[in-house]
Amino acid sequence: MKTMQIAEICKRTYFKFKNKTDGPFVGFYFYLKRTAVVTDIDFVKTVLIREFDKFQDRGLFNNERDDPLSNHLICIEGQKWRTLRQKLTPTFTSGKTKNMFPMVLNVVDELIRVFDEKISASSKDSLEIHDLVARFTADVIGSCAFGLDCHSLTDPKAEFVKMGKDAINKRRYGKVMDLFLFGAPKLAAKLRVKGTVQEVEDFYMKIVRDTIEYRIKNQVKRKDFMDMLIDLKLKYDSGNKEEGLTFNEIAAQAFIFFVAGFETSSTTMAFALFELACNQDIQDKLRAEIDGVLKKHNGKLDYDSLRELTYLEKVIDESLRKHPAVGQLNRVTTQRYEHSNPKYSLEPGTGVIVPTLGIHHDPEFYPEPEKFIPERFDEDQVRQRPACTFLPFGDGPRNCIGIKFGRMQVAVGMTLLIHNFKFELHPAGTKAPMEYRCNDILLSPKGGVHLKVTRVGLIVIRALY
Repeated sequence: MKTMQIAEICKRTYFKFKNKTDGPFVGFYFYLKRTAVVTDIDFVKTVLIREFDKFQDRGLFNNERDDPLSNHLICIEGQKWRTLRQKLTPTFTSGKTKNMFPMVLNVVDELIRVFDEKISASSKDSLEIHDLVARFTADVIGSCAFGLDCHSLTDPKAEFVKMGKDAINKRRYGKVMDLFLFGAPKLAAKLRVKGTVQEVEDFYMKIVRDTIEYRIKNQVKRKDFMDMLIDLKLKYDSGNKEEGLTFNEIAAQAFIFFVAGFETSSTTMAFALFELACNQDIQDKLRAEIDGVLKKHNGKLDYDSLRELTYLEKVIDESLRKHPAVGQLNRVTTQRYEHSNPKYSLEPGTGVIVPTLGIHHDPEFYPEPEKFIPERFDEDQVRQRPACTFLPFGDGPRNCIGIKFGRMQVAVGMTLLIHNFKFELHPAGTKAPMEYRCNDILLSPKGGVHLKVTRVGLIVIRALY
């Protein structure tokens, strides 16, 4: 994690061995763990969908007893994961996402005002886009997950943003212990090791506890994520343990909803705005679509009119293809996998890595992969590609549960930013091709994203919508 991001290592391995072996993967050591890096797209489908029961776990560290915030949907395994996924799935339906749409719009108002203030104060300088959109997604998820006005957009040092970044990037111990947590997660849990930084744990546990107590005491209902979690806690407290969740389980889900949604959505927006700055013709086409849809609906942006922005969806998808926030998918073999060639059978406990970044840049599926071409996601082109060649949210039963919400907040933010501002490359700003930070688990722009931003006509905020 000093010279190359892990997803780029997996991408390099994928291209080095693709079509050069008689099996669907190549052997690899991920830290201390024997791992298969998938090099055949059909085997990706086997792992994620066809024989999911043999690869259902991610093999990530979690320790419910000593590290309660690690006991979330991303890390837990087996039947416990299945049960929790079933309980949480109704929380992320289209209807529930639609209920949270007005909260997202309220935060976008503030985002537009902050952008306007920034370019008014420094019209000749570039703006660091990644930090601004990260504060936007922190405020959105802070509102929807905790019902709090985080004020991250107006306060660059806001605690929610700091804790969100610390949760992803900070380590409780040094890199040697990371080898242990990643290489032998079950042993680490048995030895009662904790992974979460104590400051981060204390912050989120207190926020969740205070929010639950306040809402129950004052009978507050916001139709947000926390409301749904509180309903599950009340079921548990009333004795319905099969359908309910404990406080620690609720805290862990709220924690991962914030941390995962905050970082992945902000990097998606930052990468998309960078690509639009590099491709002015695409930006102009997108702005024309946005302006046309808003005009058609008398300037009103709502959940239904957002769905008419089909070119915006393709722009977001192409950005996710070129720069997937999660650059590789991790699985672990839970049952022996038998291949027609015994050499490629897998024993339980063997890790499996699906190299998302490599697949997304494979010219077999995406000709001229380094070019930004939203039309790749026209319906006819999508149908021609094999299954599992587009994996920014994973695929199969263990795909990202928050896809609808994540896409919605990115689309709303992108719509009003492109409607109000023009994004261009700056002589002293970020250069193409994009470089990634080496020491992050997620794909993140190295040094941020610095662009020239100018107004497009008069600034329009949602007061007019």
